[in-house]
Amino acid sequence: MNHYTTALRVYLTALLGTHRARFAQARERGDAGASAVELAIITAVILAVAVGLLAVIRIFVQDQSSQIHG
Repeated sequence: MNHYTTALRVYLTALLGTHRARFAQARERGDAGASAVELAIITAVILAVAVGLLAVIRIFVQDQSSQIHG
């Protein structure tokens, strides 16, 4: 299970890093108004979906594991 947690952490770190870089560029251009808010909302939604998916997969794997091992 540690592999999935590590892979998710790497993915989310890359995703958030990309969004952070875009936000920094927008701030330098002086265009950090609505686009920054939209970017923050999109990032939060993506993060929530990823965490929810991780929880569903983890529950599924644990159920299947308990059925296999009896």
